[in-house]
Amino acid sequence: MRLSHLFTLSAALALAGCASTSKVMLGQPRAPISPEQVMVYFSAPPGRYEEIAMLETSSGGLTYGEQAKTDAVIGKLRAEAAKLGANGVLFQGSETGHGGSSVGVGVGTGRFGGSSYTSGGVGVNISPTPKHARGIAVYVFDPPPPGSQPPID
Repeated sequence: MRLSHLFTLSAALALAGCASTSKVMLGQPRAPISPEQVMVYFSAPPGRYEEIAMLETSSGGLTYGEQAKTDAVIGKLRAEAAKLGANGVLFQGSETGHGGSSVGVGVGTGRFGGSSYTSGGVGVNISPTPKHARGIAVYVFDPPPPGSQPPID
């Protein structure tokens, strides 16, 4: 295999492992804001609000540790909501996806130019299981003051 083909294959596999956020529009988006301005509501929804979009995302393929996975999905929900001009996300829940570590073993034999050979190999997959999360991007008409983020239940 040529080096350029190997590089292309490696890049394609790396991109396939990247997680993205999907959205289903429920209302009209607003002007984008900073993700730091988006509050996440884990239990009690805010007073008056307007739904903008349903969001689903997952942690990246190289995110290790439960807290890091949770931080990643919350950050992605906030970033996507901010792009839509939503100043809040109604957190709908999260779950651990499929995947995880595995080990594979392979053995091969062959013959070339009158000589025979045998080879073997072991493959190890240590990629973590992703975390998936859902939320609804909302525009809150009377948001709580900055710094009063509700606690995580």
